[in-house]
Amino acid sequence: MCGIAGQFKFGSAAHDRVGPDALAREIARVVKMRDRIAHRGPDNAGLWHDEGGRVILGHRRLSIVDLSPAGHQPMSNEDASIWLTFNGEIYNHAEVHREHRLDERHQFRSRSDTEVMLHLYEERQLGMFELIDGMFAFALWDGPRERMVLARDRMGKKPLYYAAFGGKLLFASEIKAILEHPEVPRQLDLEALDAYLTFSNVPEPLTLFQGIRKLPAAHFMVCDKDGNLKIERYWSPLDAHPWPERSDSGEAVERVRHLLKQAVRKRLMADVPIGAFLSGGVDSSTNVALMSELTSEPLRTFTVDFTGYGEAENFHDVPWARRVTSMFGCKHTEVPVTSDEARAYLPEMVLHQDEPLGDPACLPMHFVSRAAKEAGVKVVLVGEGSDEVFGGYSDFERLTRAHDGRWTTLKRLPHALRRAIYFGARFARAPAGRVDVLRRAAYDEPLYMGLDVVFWDTEKERLFTRKGRSLMKSKSADRVNRYYREILGRRPDADFLQQMSYVELRNRLPELLLMRVDKFSMAHSLEARAPFLDYELSEYVLSLPASLKMADGRTKIVLKDAAAAWLPKDLLERKKQGFRVPLPEWLRNELGPWAEEVLRTSSLRRLGIIDFDYVMGLWSAHRDGKADNSFDLWSLINLSAWYERWFARV
Repeated sequence: MCGIAGQFKFGSAAHDRVGPDALAREIARVVKMRDRIAHRGPDNAGLWHDEGGRVILGHRRLSIVDLSPAGHQPMSNEDASIWLTFNGEIYNHAEVHREHRLDERHQFRSRSDTEVMLHLYEERQLGMFELIDGMFAFALWDGPRERMVLARDRMGKKPLYYAAFGGKLLFASEIKAILEHPEVPRQLDLEALDAYLTFSNVPEPLTLFQGIRKLPAAHFMVCDKDGNLKIERYWSPLDAHPWPERSDSGEAVERVRHLLKQAVRKRLMADVPIGAFLSGGVDSSTNVALMSELTSEPLRTFTVDFTGYGEAENFHDVPWARRVTSMFGCKHTEVPVTSDEARAYLPEMVLHQDEPLGDPACLPMHFVSRAAKEAGVKVVLVGEGSDEVFGGYSDFERLTRAHDGRWTTLKRLPHALRRAIYFGARFARAPAGRVDVLRRAAYDEPLYMGLDVVFWDTEKERLFTRKGRSLMKSKSADRVNRYYREILGRRPDADFLQQMSYVELRNRLPELLLMRVDKFSMAHSLEARAPFLDYELSEYVLSLPASLKMADGRTKIVLKDAAAAWLPKDLLERKKQGFRVPLPEWLRNELGPWAEEVLRTSSLRRLGIIDFDYVMGLWSAHRDGKADNSFDLWSLINLSAWYERWFARV
């Protein structure tokens, strides 16, 4: 696991003759980019450039597999015509090495996955992706073809950003590395801002920095010598073929049990200590059960404990986590977190996020990652992805009932009547969420837009000033409609749960949840692996009908039945809590004065886009206990702190 950074000159810039001083300056810039993300790879730093400085690759190494100097990067093939800077882990690299007899045609100098990737590219070029299984982001310079190849793993576990301007392609594992380059302009992207205020994250390929883009999950990009950028998708969770017309419950349980055990086994590949984040819920407890079965040493586990909050406030992870660790003989650490610690961390949180992530679970992710690092652990397994794949959210069940009932009935009405109902609800000042559902029905937009929506479009009419409304031209539904077209174009019989899961896998999972995991684990030089997002497991479970995942108030049925081989029933059937933060209470109490001051003095006010009278109305309603606006307010506090850090101070 590592951090990567670099640049590639193309077009006329590639042929510019540069003297030694200019070359030294270009190299120094990439070194500065590379070292801005030293936290991603504190064990070693590497740099390679060609003779004229056309290509410069930087690398920061976090040694996980093959800790020897032989794993140093950037790494080349035997004749140094191809160079690779690679961030990630390829779980099946040994199998690829053996099954494709790479030793017969290549001279290996290490046992690293990086070297396998290099030689696999030599033999398969852009067809290599169908053979590899892992999480990664990499940049590869193909000298013979004079092209730069960037790629991101199937599920989007590792981020990769790029910017193309002035005859240069810059790329890095984090935005802040690209911003270190003095030629990169720093401008706010209003389309991305609008998207963030809907989805609580910035969907690919946008970032909040105009001109800086993120490579989508399961895509590669080729930049040729003339600067032409070609971006292609190489995998989709819809690829499993065929989807079963009928699914036997017992067969599905056995298949899930096998795939999950296989997924955990893959992710134990390491030459360093491994641990697990544990909430005591189904997902993390299943990880711990399987890890304990597959390893001989006591497992290190880590749980967040919010000081002052327990079962009475629905914060009851700790007793369940203790029970799991007792069952499996783990070496357990409980990480206490106070509101004062959370507030003090905000400036550093903004720095590590690169762009705001509306999920307040970024806070516990920081504290638990820091504790793992301090305990000497370098790799942890996490439970992310299970709810999206297996249908674990209660909202999924509620929305499925609504879709099959009132929504379908509503959509059968004539357009004119639907619009009349919508405008009637607006006039009657119905709740914002209900009004927006009626608006979507009136204008043939999707029922399901995604989880963690901050402001519905009807709310944005009040959130934005007149200037803001004139500048925000995009429609949130346009992006989501693209995801529906993808799944229904390939799987026209997909049920509504499969459609919702796919929407989550395309946006919120890679660009919010996995970003959260990556940014805050890597901030502490910690690698996080997600077995529930094993691509084979994801393909299979997505293909299963809703009846095997949720019914009669029970969610994740096939997973819980599979995990019954390892965990007790009361744990499996406990009410889902999630990676929660006592934010509503904090904002009404300990963090109240601070939060109000952040909103009153926000640097965002000077843009004239957001109506802060409306925002302060949300604040007053929350403070007085009239509504729970904590998520909306946190998203705005996060955005304000981000803007202050990256724009107002510059």
